[in-house]
Amino acid sequence: MKVYNWHKIDGLTAESLAENKLTEVLVAEKRIGLLKQKDKIMAFTAACPHAGVNLCTGWVDAMGRIVCPEHKYRFDPANGRNTSGEGYKLFTYPVEIRDGEIYVGLLPAL
Repeated sequence: MKVYNWHKIDGLTAESLAENKLTEVLVAEKRIGLLKQKDKIMAFTAACPHAGVNLCTGWVDAMGRIVCPEHKYRFDPANGRNTSGEGYKLFTYPVEIRDGEIYVGLLPAL
């Protein structure tokens, strides 16, 4: 079982986070993207695993996938899988909502 360090996202709540809008936050010095879809909030590394481009400057397509603005690679925000066939995987983080506040789980540093 993985043990996470949970970090509260300051300045955002589950209610204030816009639906289908990519939002970048800084969590323990890591750039993390957030995406709310149908009241579920997902967290992922904000940098594209292919070229490092900021995914939060991209968009969400009609299928709910994150689209990289550089090469148009598409990622499933729930599991990080590349859905356009290039073979890259986006790292995702667990999210908890506690009293409306957003918490992201990071693994402890070794």
